[in-house]
Order: sequence, then structure tokens, then C-alpha cells
Amino acid sequence: MTTSKRPKRPVAASPKITASVARVLPVVREALVHMKAVDVREIDVRSMTDIADYMIVASGTSDRHVKSIAENVLRFAKNSGVRPFGVEGLRDGEWVLVDLPDVLVHVMLPRVREFYSLEQLWEPPAKAVAQPVAAVARKAKAKTPAKSPRRAVGAPRRGSARARTAGGPARKPGAAARPGARSRPRRDT
Repeated sequence: MTTSKRPKRPVAASPKITASVARVLPVVREALVHMKAVDVREIDVRSMTDIADYMIVASGTSDRHVKSIAENVLRFAKNSGVRPFGVEGLRDGEWVLVDLPDVLVHVMLPRVREFYSLEQLWEPPAKAVAQPVAAVARKAKAKTPAKSPRRAVGAPRRGSARARTAGGPARKPGAAARPGARSRPRRDT
């Protein structure tokens, strides 16, 4: 019994845009513009994964706006003959994922988008600029805060009740303890 498996697409895919992506991307762009999505970013992930060719990340101003944007993307896709594979998060409206052929659309609230920061995960890293080692060391030294004196492990913190009873200045030197006297140290004014 032989099972036919779909051949895996190589991770380093060719830079050509497939026909499905060429058909889906303009529809998604139009739907996002129509609903006034905020901060729309298209990320080309062809060289990183084979789950999609493009990821589109957009924000909405409220949970209702996020839901409306996602529903509009679905409506525009269906009207153009593109059938979505699935939709997740439409009920809550904080983060909605619309899975279209070779395009993933993430519509999120700004706080959720900032927390998960998909752009940082999927965008290629910026090329590092080579710096002399001495310059890097100077920058690191300048950013390091001055160290505060450390207390010994197990030693009481200054001003705590344990510090007052553990040999802290409970009373003036040479003063005898009175019956009924307070255990807190007096303040010299």
C-alpha cells in the first residue's frame, strides 16, 4: 500500500510570487484599507517557512474593529473566489487569524500586538554593523549602573524590626533599659 505524499516545498523558496498569492494579496490589501486597519505590515516569510508565503499583521482600534476587519477580509476573499482555510479568534476579537491560501492575516489589538511582537519573530534581523571591540566595551561600561553596597546574606535589612532587635541601635549608648520601655530606637533630633 503506497500513500502519495505531497512533496515538501524547499524552505529557501524561489522569489517568484505564486498565482494564489498574486490573487490573494490585492484582495487582502483592499479589505484592510476599506476597513481602515491600523499599522499594516506585510512580511515575506517564503525563505523562513513553508506554512505561508506572506504574513500580514494589522491592528484595530477596539475588539469590534478587529472583528469587523477580519470579517471584511473574509467577505472580500469569498467574493473574489478565494476560499479561506480557517478563522480563529473571531469570537473574542483580541487577535483574529485568517488563514488564506499562502497568506496568513493577523488582526490584533495594539496591546496584544505589542505583547506578542510577531514582526520581530518573522522579519529578518537587521544586519549587524561591525564595531571595534573597544567601542562596544565602552558602551557596555557606560550603561552599567553603579553597584550599591550589598548586605551579607541572612543579615537583616536596614530599618526592619529584625534589625532593631538584632543588635541595631535600640537605645542611646550608655542608657539603661527601663521597664516598659519601647523596643524601638529613639530618634535623635
